[in-house]
Amino acid sequence: MATTLAIFSAPKPFTNPHINLIQRNAVNSWKQLGGDVEIYLIGEEDGLAAAALELEVRHLPQVKRNDLGTPLISSMFELVREASQCPVMACINTDILLKKDFLESARKAAAGMDKFLLVGQRWDLDVNQPVDFNDRWEEWLEGQLKLSGKLHPLGGSDYFIFPHGCFMNIPDFAIGRAGWDNWMIYEGRRRGWAVVDATESIRIVHQSHDYSHLPNGEPHYRLPETAENVRLAGGARTIFNLWDTNRRMLKGEITTPEFVWKRFWRGIEVFPLVHLHSYPLAQIFYAIFHPMRAYWEARNYLGKKLKRK
Repeated sequence: MATTLAIFSAPKPFTNPHINLIQRNAVNSWKQLGGDVEIYLIGEEDGLAAAALELEVRHLPQVKRNDLGTPLISSMFELVREASQCPVMACINTDILLKKDFLESARKAAAGMDKFLLVGQRWDLDVNQPVDFNDRWEEWLEGQLKLSGKLHPLGGSDYFIFPHGCFMNIPDFAIGRAGWDNWMIYEGRRRGWAVVDATESIRIVHQSHDYSHLPNGEPHYRLPETAENVRLAGGARTIFNLWDTNRRMLKGEITTPEFVWKRFWRGIEVFPLVHLHSYPLAQIFYAIFHPMRAYWEARNYLGKKLKRK
């Protein structure tokens, strides 16, 4: 029987004990989705080959990297597309626990739409032990969320579910750095696809961790590769978030988002990008909606240019 969903990710090295723990928890949760799912771990990070073998998932080592050795999103997508014929794909971070609603929602979206992108908020939870994946593990997880879980703010997304034929041309973004996830939302809107906030139908859990795996322990959004991701995305105006989705998945059904003024004004602000594909006009609209931010952006930009001279 043909499989439905190809889940893929580029893990961090398995050398840090806590990272090792939560990544194994995550992949084992994906395996609970059953035989209708293929799982691909991408890269050559320390311990990855052995972990993939032990976890009995597929390993794609030959990912292209940037000059700093960070795997490229574009290469990840290409590798999985070549390896899998699944009609639906899901790129996800390797610290995310998934439940059955992930696969169920992917199936429903694919049954009703040809071009789409499912994204959503995550729940943050401290996990410091191997998860016991028994028949009631999802109930255990829900109990932990009620005790100490926190819904992450509306920002980017930790997962992206889309048909095999979408996102065929992706810039060479660095994985694990900010900006590329926001571009995915922007690109879906720019192409006129259904970009669906599935937060109310898909409950994913992010196992919290520190940034010790990154250079100097800096958060990813402070690294130079994040600035390069934003440049490759087309600039700061393409940094979309979950307010920029145009559909909502509620109890498995795709609907129009409820009206709120913030979403309405944001829709007007990004109209030049989404519908006219004009970045200069988007800059003008941004200055109208955010005059002080635009002023400081312009000032910083001019200051950097003068320093270079």
